[in-house]
Amino acid sequence: MKRKILYIFLMLFGCLAFSQQPIYLLKIEGAITPSVSRYTIRVINEAVANRAQAVIIEMDTPGGLDKSMREIIQKELSAPIPVIVFVYPPGARAASAGAYITIAADIAAMAPGTNIGAATPVQLGGMPEGEGSGTMERKIVNDAAAFMKSLAQKKHRNVQWAEEAVRKARSSSAEEALKLGVIDLIANDLQDLLNKLDGKEINKDGVTYVLHTKGAPVSQQEMNWREKFLQLLSDPNFSYLLLLLATYGIIFELSNPGAILPGVIGAMALILALYSFAVLPVNWAGLALMGLGIGFLIAEVKAPTHGLLGIAGGISFLIGSIMLFEDVKYQKISLSLIVSMTVFTILFFLFVITAGIKAQFRAKAVGKEALVGKVAEVRSDLNPTGIVFVEGELWKAESISGPIEKGSKVRIVAMKGLTLQVEKEKEV
Repeated sequence: MKRKILYIFLMLFGCLAFSQQPIYLLKIEGAITPSVSRYTIRVINEAVANRAQAVIIEMDTPGGLDKSMREIIQKELSAPIPVIVFVYPPGARAASAGAYITIAADIAAMAPGTNIGAATPVQLGGMPEGEGSGTMERKIVNDAAAFMKSLAQKKHRNVQWAEEAVRKARSSSAEEALKLGVIDLIANDLQDLLNKLDGKEINKDGVTYVLHTKGAPVSQQEMNWREKFLQLLSDPNFSYLLLLLATYGIIFELSNPGAILPGVIGAMALILALYSFAVLPVNWAGLALMGLGIGFLIAEVKAPTHGLLGIAGGISFLIGSIMLFEDVKYQKISLSLIVSMTVFTILFFLFVITAGIKAQFRAKAVGKEALVGKVAEVRSDLNPTGIVFVEGELWKAESISGPIEKGSKVRIVAMKGLTLQVEKEKEV
């Protein structure tokens, strides 16, 4: 009897454990970009479709694009299940856009040794100079502050801190954020977070959700291939290489018409680079300096100035590369990559393109003169004159090295009117 009761108890316990709703986990590492937004929205949609009880966003970000950030926040707020943001691992941060996403979460958690804040917006592409630049900056900051305050009010968090994070770039450690009511809890790791979330009630749009996270299955969701590819295009280093590849390919094709492959590769790289520039905060002055540098290098190749234009082109290209994504700290190109590619670009133009252009302007032998140096076949004895066959045609020829039999090979050394001057080809 006792065995039967125990068996029934184990079956019931197993059924309950099996039926426990899963937790969906996604990880955001690095800048908030369109690919990260797509990834987050997709995972939340899948979690809802598969009846998950909650989504945990494990995050470590220096910030990102405003549009992508707002798309994620809109999904957080509208999702019919709890969305939990966990700033992890120790040493991670939820800065700038990450702070907004954390404040908008149904539950905000941080690991020890992490920080949140510094949410002052940066005008991508540079703030325009002039009388209206101050007004524009105030508008952007006021809009961001109002947005952050509204999120804090909706989620019952510290409104004053939220506003200062925008207006004064305030940042706090996990411990200070918990003390000030910016976040809900501190957890050492994911398992600790799940234990602390168990039994918590979340009221969202009039619906109360009770979390049962202790021992709940965790389904970790990775980026799919499309999101990974878009994320790669959002990397400023990769975008920089695409731009250079497009430049090399197109100019090489123009200097060597008919090569085809360099032009095709260059055109494809250009399209991908333009997509990247639509996503990234491009400094157009930097891009213009790079173009000017390439123009100087081309001018040096076509009209040598003893290196003056080449040096100017190299300097202009280097400065433009450094400035290309300078407006936002987390969107910089590696300095070592810039230096190495600048040197490579100078060498590319001074050697490869020079050879191509010289080949175009090299005098070409045409007509009868093109036959000098060719090997012909004797079709009738040369004694001293006769007929030879060369380049698909029969020519009258005169031997300058004595009689030559039919079928022999001769080399054309000169022309005398319409008669080829030939000599017997030496046998090897």
